[in-house]
Amino acid sequence: MIDPRTPATNDEELLNAESGSVLTTRTEHERLERIEHELAHGFSVLAQVGPAVSVFGSARVPADDPIYEQARLAARLIGQAGFSIITGGGPGVMEAANRGAREAGVRSVGLNIELPFEQAQNPYVDVGLNFHYFFTRKVMFVRYACAFVFFPGGYGTLDEMFEALTLIQTRKICDFPVVLFGSGHWAGLIEWAQEQLVGRRMIAPEDLGLMRICDDPAEVVEIVKTGALLQAVAT
Repeated sequence: MIDPRTPATNDEELLNAESGSVLTTRTEHERLERIEHELAHGFSVLAQVGPAVSVFGSARVPADDPIYEQARLAARLIGQAGFSIITGGGPGVMEAANRGAREAGVRSVGLNIELPFEQAQNPYVDVGLNFHYFFTRKVMFVRYACAFVFFPGGYGTLDEMFEALTLIQTRKICDFPVVLFGSGHWAGLIEWAQEQLVGRRMIAPEDLGLMRICDDPAEVVEIVKTGALLQAVAT
């Protein structure tokens, strides 16, 4: 039998607590206290952010990639329209969006996450928070945003995208734009969803309309502004 190892992250310690594969380093009470602290601290720090847009995309996009510049421009235009920018605080698309926010003179928020491989906060974050747990961090992305913008990315980007769509589909959040930037990147996914999900009646045809695909940063801003207006009317 293999001895349990030290967990690499607090998420692993929590989620594998019953498996016996990692050491238990905290009591349930200590875990709950940490979770409560992360939520309370996030609520306190972000309470003054104002209307914001959460921007997602790959951490592996270099600064000379066209996607980086498109994310930077989109974030700058969103900022000039009066919205703060929230990202995961890391490199790649996240850095580009925080950089655009900085250039627009609006709050540039980074919600960093503890990972087994260290993710350094990018230098364009003005308001930075560090999270041990993915699920507490996800609450902040949604609670303080009025729209999500997704640039090409990997599993993390897809995870956030499908969670947002699920929240909208189940009416946990309403009138919440989900913008997918880069039609060439997303076209295959939409085609698959049309064929496999709509075609097999796993989602309704109108559920595909919860996503908007565009290639123009200026169009992103118009979608965000329209969504914010609908939310304001609803309240």
